[in-house]
Amino acid sequence: MRLCTKWIQPFSPTANPPLEPACRWRCAVSMKTAQQTRGTRASSKWERLVIDSGEGCQPRSLSQLDKRWMEYHGSKNWEGLLDPLDDGLRGEIIRYGSFVEAAYQCFDSDPSSPSYGTCRYTKNSSLERAGVHGSGYRVTKNLHATSSIPMPHWTGQIGVRSSWIGFVAVCEDQNEISRLGRRDVVISLRGTGTCLEWLENLRATLTRCPFGNENNMKGQNDEPMVESGVLSLYTSSTSVCPSLQQSIADEILRIVQKYSNEPLSVTITGHSLGASLAILAAYDIKTTIKHALHLSVISFGGPRVGNRSFRHNLELQGTKILRIVNSDDLITKVPGFFVEDHDDMAQEQKARGPHLHRWIRKHVNDNQWVYANIGHELRLSSRASLQLNSINVATCHDLKTYLHLVNGFVSSTCPFRASARMMLNKATAIPPTQ
Repeated sequence: MRLCTKWIQPFSPTANPPLEPACRWRCAVSMKTAQQTRGTRASSKWERLVIDSGEGCQPRSLSQLDKRWMEYHGSKNWEGLLDPLDDGLRGEIIRYGSFVEAAYQCFDSDPSSPSYGTCRYTKNSSLERAGVHGSGYRVTKNLHATSSIPMPHWTGQIGVRSSWIGFVAVCEDQNEISRLGRRDVVISLRGTGTCLEWLENLRATLTRCPFGNENNMKGQNDEPMVESGVLSLYTSSTSVCPSLQQSIADEILRIVQKYSNEPLSVTITGHSLGASLAILAAYDIKTTIKHALHLSVISFGGPRVGNRSFRHNLELQGTKILRIVNSDDLITKVPGFFVEDHDDMAQEQKARGPHLHRWIRKHVNDNQWVYANIGHELRLSSRASLQLNSINVATCHDLKTYLHLVNGFVSSTCPFRASARMMLNKATAIPPTQ
């Protein structure tokens, strides 16, 4: 799901920043802009981080990505990298965020358009035309999600069951492969964009996960369960459109076989609904493809997607998940009334009241509403940035807000850099939200 808003001047400050902010730290993300001539090759380095640290905030020094990429993708569960936020990890998060924004820009979301629900560009040109220039990646597969909800014929295009939802892209530039330290495969998934996807989002009760259950704990009473609507979009198909599950599995298997003699990673990234689908896809790939594959998820603004047993199975698989969460974003707090972790429960109770009566808790359990938070979190806050002109559901959930917060975050003791807005807006190739 994606709640969008248009800014006349994105991220315009509501108040002037202090003359000498506590964190005088500048960051420039060097990318070619959408106005540059098509076909021009960008620098092999996507991000150029310029550090000017002031008193009270000591950012980490930059390190070579090819030596530390496994750390940035969770080999040590991001220990010591999130607070303060490691500069190399920051660059990786923003880089994958640009792939998600490209998925949004490629999608034709205009119901009056004859190509509604499809990708607006060809595979060979989609990244460039969506603003991701000189990435070294090439789209190899378009992905579609299909709803299982039947719609009457009179709804026309709005009732189309299958819609383009993202892509698989493979890094093919040797300079970029050398910089990354391996050949990287990206699966990028957008958020909600069609009427049927919104309806699927409302199917928020948990249902049994039909795959990957051989990792269940011995003696475990509950079984892995996931959100009904997300599972529907992932596994449903039509006579002319394979399921998202099948498309991803076939393409990843083909890529793994083609590059079996090389270091290879698969990174699944998505925003909102795409974040939920990313976790489900990671769970499925680890079960389906028997290969020593480093797989990680970097997601933005994702709602909850499964129960505690589902999370436990992901951990047994070794799937690494980094969730970028805006604490002011309501979407990250749904669905479900509470989660099954003591720490999470305490956080929920602060927001929902000091005590949940037993009969309420029993009702929630009986009706399959007990979700668990999954993965490791980089928790940010819109309120830390004076440059956001409003704190509402739309702006807090928007992907561009997330990238702005990642770009500006330093640490829990020095939460935001005043210089982040201008640097981010001028330097990135991410087009305005539509």
